[in-house]
Amino acid sequence: MEALVACYGDGSDSDSDSDSESCSHSNPTLGYSEGRAPLPPRATEVCVQPLPPPPIELLHPPNFLDMQIHQTNKIRSFPHVDGNYALHVYIPINISSPSKKELAAFLKKISSQEPSLHVVDVDVPLNILCKNDEKLEQVALGREFHISLGRTVPIRVHQIDSVVSMLRQKLQTQQNYWIDFHNWEVFVNDDRTRTFLSVEVVHSGLVEIHKQIEAVNTIYKLHNLPEFYEDPRPHISLAWSLGDTSVSLKKVVGEEMKKCVGKPLKKCIFTCKFKGIECKIGNKTYTICKDSDR
Repeated sequence: MEALVACYGDGSDSDSDSDSESCSHSNPTLGYSEGRAPLPPRATEVCVQPLPPPPIELLHPPNFLDMQIHQTNKIRSFPHVDGNYALHVYIPINISSPSKKELAAFLKKISSQEPSLHVVDVDVPLNILCKNDEKLEQVALGREFHISLGRTVPIRVHQIDSVVSMLRQKLQTQQNYWIDFHNWEVFVNDDRTRTFLSVEVVHSGLVEIHKQIEAVNTIYKLHNLPEFYEDPRPHISLAWSLGDTSVSLKKVVGEEMKKCVGKPLKKCIFTCKFKGIECKIGNKTYTICKDSDR
């Protein structure tokens, strides 16, 4: 940083004043003085302009945590092949502000006993965010979450139009409904490389989501793609840890849930309205349907 300041200067007003003096070689009278013509400027005299100020980012680098927040650390469940694109069909979910505070409080309790947890889609340890309530709600709970309606699978470029078209035809008319997230649950991915702390749909919205999963399965089969799990359990994941930590994480969650016994029971952890279905293929997102009230 000192080297930058040395190269560019401190940008004070005194620099501009001295520059104007060193760059001014003309006689203000524009005439003769003392009977002699003014001497021509020496060839060695050069008007040196100051360097422009450095980019502000170099003088004030971003906070390390803020840099990590914008980084993701996803692991593909299938190898990358040129010409293949990852397909994911899902219901987008956003958590309301009042619900964020209650969820954040629970996450802080779990994180204090399970320090290996990270924020979903962000390579930031959850216990670091727990030191700042605002950051915790903003980063860990302020993003868009997804209820998966099918496996994330690779498709070929020539299949894209067909998949999107069939999804829209099959799912274009969806009635409005509410989704209730009732249970804290722990899931492990197929190759057991990651464990997820999630909230699960077990009552309101479950029937509708299962019907939508069946519709997606039908389209997957027509394109020779693997179907969803035989007994799907709709959920959104809030945090993850590397490897299979399900035993210890379930124990911690179970102990925290026991502490809630005897307290006034809530209807659910949080609830939200069905907004529609989206399909992401590669880096492009397609709107498949919206609820009838939008």
